[in-house]
Amino acid sequence: MAKFKLKWNSDKIVSLSAMSISVLTLIIFIYQTNLMSKQNYLSILPYVQISTSEDKAKNTFSLDIKNHGVGPAIIESVIIYYKGEKHDLREYDNYLYNYLKSEMPVLDSVTFFSSSTLDRGIAIPANSNYNVFKVLESERDYDLLTKSIGELLRNGLRYEITYRSIQDERWIIHSNSEGPQKLD
Repeated sequence: MAKFKLKWNSDKIVSLSAMSISVLTLIIFIYQTNLMSKQNYLSILPYVQISTSEDKAKNTFSLDIKNHGVGPAIIESVIIYYKGEKHDLREYDNYLYNYLKSEMPVLDSVTFFSSSTLDRGIAIPANSNYNVFKVLESERDYDLLTKSIGELLRNGLRYEITYRSIQDERWIIHSNSEGPQKLD
């Protein structure tokens, strides 16, 4: 049996060193790419909450959707549950205020307010608010709205908002959740 003898010279040492450095560089590159992918994923994570604000002194009531995350939240659907029935907000031209008026016709007399749609595809930028509706500087309208919403909530009004990130990850928030829940 012939014995294989490796002769080391400077060319072989330099070649072996270059190959070792190349393999090590490839491993580091793969690791860094994985880290960048995770960082990118976390850098576009929307975190949506519903917020109400009341100022009795100024007779102002506001309902907002807040995105406390670091990426845009894109609305997919808004569902309202009331008295055992499920209502898609699209049935009310995507205006929450239209739905509230359908359940409490007295709200039709509110005059000092602004209202926005919750259309599918609306993007709420990171660290911003999206005003759904607001009653401004009218004691009568403020009292009417706060009493009506209070009654609806006591009678079981609930909501469910499904939204997604720009990477198509989906979340849902609902009236009794402590925060967004990831779907899928």
